[in-house]
Amino acid sequence: MATVEITAANFQETIEKQDIVLLDFWAEWCAPCRVFAPVYEKASEKHKDVTFGKIDTEVQQDLAGAANIQAIPTLMVFRDGVLLFREAGALPPAALEELVTQAKALDMEQVKAEIAAHAHEHDHEHGPGCDHEH
Repeated sequence: MATVEITAANFQETIEKQDIVLLDFWAEWCAPCRVFAPVYEKASEKHKDVTFGKIDTEVQQDLAGAANIQAIPTLMVFRDGVLLFREAGALPPAALEELVTQAKALDMEQVKAEIAAHAHEHDHEHGPGCDHEH
């Protein structure tokens, strides 16, 4: 699968897919983004079972703001709607390959159970009587 353009209109639908989604926040003027683009494109051709989305931060400024993008390129990885990875900077090919491999290998039932357990632990008011770390 080649890369796909992600906009505010299809962002939520894309990240909630029951599979792996990588998102590359980029801009035309960004030199590291231009270096990373062919690496990302090549990975998208190799991993046809993964969605590789590209978000042009100049065109999708509201979306970039909502995602709190501070530097570009920023790469996010979602699986089954869960954000697994978020980092600014252009990854070399081997690192991107390892990231995809790790995302594919995750036991998402375990990940979701850990998220639910963590949410349950913090399902209370925080204030002067709160005696645990966050």
